[in-house]
Amino acid sequence: MKILDWYIFRKFAVAFVFVTIILMAVLVVIDITEKIEDFTRSKQSFYRIATEYYLNFIPHWANTLSPIIIFIAAVFVTARLASHTEIVAMLSSGVSLSRLLVPYILVSSLIAVIVFFMVAYVIPDANKIRKNFENNYLRKDKFYYSDRNVHFKLAPTLYVYLESYDNFSNIGYKFTIEHIEGTELKQKLEASRLIWNDSTKKWKLENYKIRTLMPNGEKIETGTMIDSTIAIKPKDFESKHEYEEQLRLDELEAYIAELRLRGADNVMHYVTERYVRYAYPFAIIILTIIGVIVSARKTREGAGFQIAFGFILAFLYVLLILLSRGFATQGLPPLLAAWIPNLTFCVVGLIMYWRVPK
Repeated sequence: MKILDWYIFRKFAVAFVFVTIILMAVLVVIDITEKIEDFTRSKQSFYRIATEYYLNFIPHWANTLSPIIIFIAAVFVTARLASHTEIVAMLSSGVSLSRLLVPYILVSSLIAVIVFFMVAYVIPDANKIRKNFENNYLRKDKFYYSDRNVHFKLAPTLYVYLESYDNFSNIGYKFTIEHIEGTELKQKLEASRLIWNDSTKKWKLENYKIRTLMPNGEKIETGTMIDSTIAIKPKDFESKHEYEEQLRLDELEAYIAELRLRGADNVMHYVTERYVRYAYPFAIIILTIIGVIVSARKTREGAGFQIAFGFILAFLYVLLILLSRGFATQGLPPLLAAWIPNLTFCVVGLIMYWRVPK
């Protein structure tokens, strides 16, 4: 890298950190204002609120807004260079616009790698702690599992049925598990209640009946109580609102496989989330390039107009990313749904690059 590259590299990196700090400070102040009554009602110490909630709140929103932050930083730095006629001097000395983009792309690529690592492994763990704090101390209405007559598949030959489940006492009612090979029933277990024992991490089956079909007849076993290691957990009946945000990439892959095995209807939502995590870091690079192109020219309106225009474009991009998660539920392939924002703004960036004076 040359002196000019380091000059832009340093300005851009500092601007990114500065914008991140400012935006996060504003968001924290707004969130405190909205939740001050909830914090008071929860009677939690300042230390717990700061470490369990805001220490995990900040990385979540810094990651979510990273495309906007990088765009604002690119527009701010480039607009300042253009307003001081530094861009004109660079272009006049023989530096092409594509060459001028090199330090910007280096910074954005470094940030994109960090964002991917964060969104894949760090942010989900932070969200678990934050969501747990919200559910226990800030939410007034607790989640109640209201589904009835629940059917799902535990393994290729195991099928489970529950009439209802109480997620406050962790008790299921009218439980059935069937072992079916092909079209032939091999064994059926019925119980009036399924009770979770938190100390042993096992289920207790109350008033159970096991019916085993054999070539020479059937065997029936009954009892009042038996322990079981069924491959379901109380967390399967907890709220799944924004659950995908709490899963690391490896956990997300395992959960998708589990949903597919169980024949769940919402598996495409989680598949799209997986593709979005891979596509999201590319948004950092794309918006950086667009931000430089938008602000590379010196205008009569000044840097303020370019920064405002940058805000609008960046918010449209993030809005499109959020909407893309819903495209897959409308029948669009998850991979295409996740990449629609990047593909759309790649076209926008190419058009803008083609039209900008070089």
